[in-house]
Amino acid sequence: MNYRKYLAAMVLSTLAGDALAQQPGPGQPQPGMRMDFSNVSIKTTDLGHRTYELEGQGGNITVAVADDGVIMVDSEFAPLHDRIKAAIAAVTDKPIRYLVDTHFHPDHTGGNAAFAADGAVIVAQENVRVRLAAGTQGMMGNKIPPAPPEALPTKTYADELTLKLKGREAQLRHVPAAHTDGDTYVYFADANVLATGDLVSIGRYPYIDFPNGGNINGMIAGVDALLKHVDDGTRVIPGHGPVIGKTELLAYQAMLETARERMKKLIGADKSEDEVVAAKPFADFDARLGVNDRESRIFIVSVYRSLKM
Repeated sequence: MNYRKYLAAMVLSTLAGDALAQQPGPGQPQPGMRMDFSNVSIKTTDLGHRTYELEGQGGNITVAVADDGVIMVDSEFAPLHDRIKAAIAAVTDKPIRYLVDTHFHPDHTGGNAAFAADGAVIVAQENVRVRLAAGTQGMMGNKIPPAPPEALPTKTYADELTLKLKGREAQLRHVPAAHTDGDTYVYFADANVLATGDLVSIGRYPYIDFPNGGNINGMIAGVDALLKHVDDGTRVIPGHGPVIGKTELLAYQAMLETARERMKKLIGADKSEDEVVAAKPFADFDARLGVNDRESRIFIVSVYRSLKM
């Protein structure tokens, strides 16, 4: 499959599927809607120490500028390549040397082929390359076809990796069985900035991609790992939502832990999946986040299946 056909297929699957572009929230396309990138603009937030957050359509992007190049984390959708590249060019004339995929979902990896063609080395945990190369199927049956060779990471790692450019470095760490089986978080110690990928989503439920290695226990373990890098001055860039700090990350951790404990009690009472969905165990979280029934059901089912495995 060539890259254009792959891109069309993955965008359609993102719209029709269970949450490969994350569960819809403000500014996110609803299932069945035609995805229109024509009016998407890229918002740049300066976090200091030559480190920036970029927001467009899809997963948040982190940009760290070194003396001889740029380390970029995630790339949103391919049609936004030119706008993302222009936003980066507005803050530096250095080339993008590394593009880190925090996981395989297309709202974070869509720009792989285009940025690789510009000269960036695509970096990811080794399971990301496996998932992209093989194609995937989500919890609700949506399918993403195998990615073409030009979209695959060319530098992979197992547990941890440090990327170094002149004057900057990025610490990459793998969290097993969390959002997916290939999650990476990236810590820029010199800027005290932490890019979490979809280990963290703010203003919506996180998506636990159970068919592709996700698990509520791994999500909680992932947040525990993130908190080891976080102090009162850390800026945390979530996969989706605004930049947060330690207080908000602790609240997110508490929500995940509460969800797990409530679900354990229902499973302990021998409730079926349908009975658990009907019980609406997270109704207070639903109201706080403003999610719809579909989004609530996806989270309930993913937590249930995580703990029933």
